[in-house]
Amino acid sequence: MERKVNLKDVARDADVSLSTASHALNGTAPLTIEVRERVLDSAKRLGYLDRRRKKATIAALHVLLLAIPDDAAPESDLNLVSWTILNGLRRECERRGIRIVPYVSSGRRIDGAEVRQIAISERADGIVVLNDDQPELIRSLASADMPVVIVNGEDPAMLVDTVTPENRFGARLGIEHLLALGHRRILHLTWKGRTTIQRRYDGFSDAYFAAQLPVPKDMIIEAEGYEPRHGEAAINALLHRDPTLKGATAVFCAADNLALGCLKALADRDIRVPDAISVLGFDDIVPGEFSRPPLSTVSVPTDRLGAAALALIEQRLIANDPQRPAHRLELGCHLVLRGSIAPPR
Repeated sequence: MERKVNLKDVARDADVSLSTASHALNGTAPLTIEVRERVLDSAKRLGYLDRRRKKATIAALHVLLLAIPDDAAPESDLNLVSWTILNGLRRECERRGIRIVPYVSSGRRIDGAEVRQIAISERADGIVVLNDDQPELIRSLASADMPVVIVNGEDPAMLVDTVTPENRFGARLGIEHLLALGHRRILHLTWKGRTTIQRRYDGFSDAYFAAQLPVPKDMIIEAEGYEPRHGEAAINALLHRDPTLKGATAVFCAADNLALGCLKALADRDIRVPDAISVLGFDDIVPGEFSRPPLSTVSVPTDRLGAAALALIEQRLIANDPQRPAHRLELGCHLVLRGSIAPPR
């Protein structure tokens, strides 16, 4: 009977210690790319890798192509959500010894054909796309012979795996809290974003339906974008038309950036928050903690999205099943109550 190859054989073949071989195969310690690839090569050649993969006990991902639209790449106060996601992914890759090959689009849209070509040339094991879920891109990447995960985006066609916060549930959670406090006329400040932002409107509506109240569709205000200046301009324009803000006792903003602009517009008019009106954000970015008053918000686990995406890729690599259906993973959100919310007066 042929003896089964064990971890000692892999370590001996790769000329590393037993503990180093274990770390390389399980992603439990940072190692150099050269050492990790040498161990993986030995494990593949000796047949050890295939045996362990069948038992789903090995980290098979060691090169990752990360595709980012150019508007998500710059690090700034306006981009804290994207950078928190990216930093979480980077830290997890460092911990597991995964090499990241970055690709930043030349425009706001990612070129799927170009991403596939780079992934092949870099011998990537999987592709992660941040903040771009255009159907054309997804169809292009779905034809790639490797796992693909969209982070902070959706794929209604379910062609590829996706990881996103539970935007709809989080928004519903926030509105249910405002309704429980007695608010009924809640202004929703949003913008024409991707489907992930539309889900926050869906959650806004869900809370009213669950409370058996009519959805106040006349209370939807669209800003030109998600930046604080856009939120400030939208609130100022509404105040100019209607100083009562349509009788609102609370404002639910689809992003903290919009909420920060909303707070500024209200402060400039000496409208006190939360005495005269409550303000609720979404995302839980750091500046919200230091606003006046501190911003209540729906906290999104942005730092966990990257690790969840890596787990989906590794599961697909281990399964080695072309018929495996696409997975949609949503991470839960929770309320963070600070000083910007109070019962209506």
